[in-house]
Amino acid sequence: MCKIKTFSLSVLIHLLFALAAHADDGYRLWLRYDLIKTEAKLARYRQHLQEIVVQGSSPTLKAAKDELKQGLSGLLGNAVNLSAEPSRAFTLVAGTPKSSAFISSLNVSTRLQEAGQEGYLLFTHKTNGRTCTVIAANTDAGVLYGAFHLLRLLQTEQDITSLNLSSAPKTQHRILNHWDNLDRTVERGYSGFSLWDWHKLPEYIDQRYIDYARANASIGINGTVLTNVNANSLVLTEEYLQKVAALANAFRPYGLKVYLTARFSSPLEIGGLKTADPLNPEVQAWWKRKVQEIYRHIPDFGGFLVKANSEGQPGPQNYGRTHADGANMMADALAPMGGIVMWRAFVYDNNVPDDRAKQAYNEFKPLDGTFRKNVLVQVKNGAIDFQPREPFHPLFGAMPRTPLMMEFQITQEYLGQGTHLAYLAPLYKEVLESDTYAKGKGSTVAKVVDGSLHQYTTTGMAGVANIGTDRNWTGHHFGQANWYSFGRLAWDHTLASDQMAQEWLRMTFSNEDAFLQPTRKMMLRSHETVVNYMTPLGLHHIMGWNHHYGPGPWIKDKPRADWTSVYYHRATEKGIGFDRTKTGSNAVAQYFAPVEKLFSSLKNCPEKYLLWFHHLPWDYKVSSGRILWDELCYRYAEGVNEVRDMQQTWEQQQNHVDPERFKHVQTFLKIQEKEARWWRDACLLYFQTFSKRPIPAGLEKPAHDLEYYQRIEPKFAPGI
Repeated sequence: MCKIKTFSLSVLIHLLFALAAHADDGYRLWLRYDLIKTEAKLARYRQHLQEIVVQGSSPTLKAAKDELKQGLSGLLGNAVNLSAEPSRAFTLVAGTPKSSAFISSLNVSTRLQEAGQEGYLLFTHKTNGRTCTVIAANTDAGVLYGAFHLLRLLQTEQDITSLNLSSAPKTQHRILNHWDNLDRTVERGYSGFSLWDWHKLPEYIDQRYIDYARANASIGINGTVLTNVNANSLVLTEEYLQKVAALANAFRPYGLKVYLTARFSSPLEIGGLKTADPLNPEVQAWWKRKVQEIYRHIPDFGGFLVKANSEGQPGPQNYGRTHADGANMMADALAPMGGIVMWRAFVYDNNVPDDRAKQAYNEFKPLDGTFRKNVLVQVKNGAIDFQPREPFHPLFGAMPRTPLMMEFQITQEYLGQGTHLAYLAPLYKEVLESDTYAKGKGSTVAKVVDGSLHQYTTTGMAGVANIGTDRNWTGHHFGQANWYSFGRLAWDHTLASDQMAQEWLRMTFSNEDAFLQPTRKMMLRSHETVVNYMTPLGLHHIMGWNHHYGPGPWIKDKPRADWTSVYYHRATEKGIGFDRTKTGSNAVAQYFAPVEKLFSSLKNCPEKYLLWFHHLPWDYKVSSGRILWDELCYRYAEGVNEVRDMQQTWEQQQNHVDPERFKHVQTFLKIQEKEARWWRDACLLYFQTFSKRPIPAGLEKPAHDLEYYQRIEPKFAPGI
């Protein structure tokens, strides 16, 4: 008989993580609970976290307990004891005053009241010779969020010996918008197909669904819209609702509510009615019955996201009604159940206006105060369409009686799509920190969104997801950082881009300073880099037709003028740029006076928005002392050179990153450098046909002529 050698759990864990250190496919995202490498910190953590006490048996508290057990076992390299009551010298205790007699005895009710329904306290408590690390919250979801916070502190190797902090979300509804179709294609998706396998649901619950919910809970996201804003009525049918309910059941322990997109014409398409007029009593009754049916399947259903009267989608204007009429009809059906309507403000007229950037303001501003209390108007960060850079949307601050919900794009539709490294937290922060002057100086977009400026009782922030079936979830490994930073900012918009980059790098890759410093710097610069080689100085909407992949400043003669590039850059032999001042479309008038004055003034307008608001001659002098044409050339060249710097930075990280992820990012940076040159050369050659000026001496010249770039037709660009 052969003798079988047995291993302790501790040895087995060490072995598994040693193997994992050699390769990593990115599936674990930032929840990589690998053994802490700094021995002194590991010893202190082991001392202070000798046992786990999570009192309570709800599914959410069980999820918190399981996460703490998994996380601490991996990070500490040994199995942490689970106990019903504190019994060791150093104990981790988590729960609510209702679930835990120990926490109830700590007299923290005042602090918990300030934390609200989802917030939590994380503190060190010493009594009778025992030291307890305490996670306390009013709700089970708050305990779960606090558990992830504690694990984040350990992953980033922070001191936990004397904790005293509290955290509460600044916005109520923190939601991912999936642009997923029922056939599993994903509009503007660059990381595979849709996560939702409708064929196998409701019977089969993929582990990926659980890990998706875990990842969202770890950054405070509490809602997910499963379906595309270009909606399909079928998702509201009984057959699909059974499948949606199965996902809702899987997500519920992690505090993640399910929402659906509602196609406005559903009463006709699946209801057998002859109209979808929101003021028609039969239509109103149909939506009430449908909502009741949904809640029978999903008792905590979040509500509807609606795209109406935009890009061919049906809506209330088909019947001579307003956006408020349509939104209020759905809101009335949802209100008894506690649901909300998120009504998108991304609209533009069937007839091309003088400036598409003005359309949403023109349609929604007059409706301020006419929406039901459970309606949020969901507004994109800028007035055009998720461009690499846009000034903040003028609707923010302009509707004091209507909650405005921010909509950011996490997927990189106009930012290189799935192969370009672009850390988007600086973009998000640039918008959130913009001052609307709605109530004087300091009336930032963030204060509009979180409700503090206008005392909104309902608040929210949405992000268009970049998640798919790729093993690493987001296609590009660094795309995970945009999912991460969106969730963190939706919870707390005061967080700095630098802090979130540091957290994500430490949790996802390494705590080594030699890795962190250069890679963090690369991340923080990456968004500006992409802007430089795509749309510097306020240029916008000059990408390829339809697929939005690659440069296409020559695009014209399409069904709508505002679907072309020439509509936006307006290049002529005299100059370039879209005049949005009083001498042009006067879109600046939609902003409050101090902002209008800033953007209208050539002297004071930030150069990053220069050609967004002004049409300028090619020889206009910019702040660098160069003429506009030369500055454009230098900006495009700088973008390419910065990608090359990113390549060099990453090459130096080979000893700090596992081979699989190192090679992945290395390869994608090669693609990015190639495509940055494509953008630079194509745009400069095209604009040169108007400027009639040479590319300045010393700058790299295009590799081909303009006709070569105009003939390029990407056939394999993903994302429908």
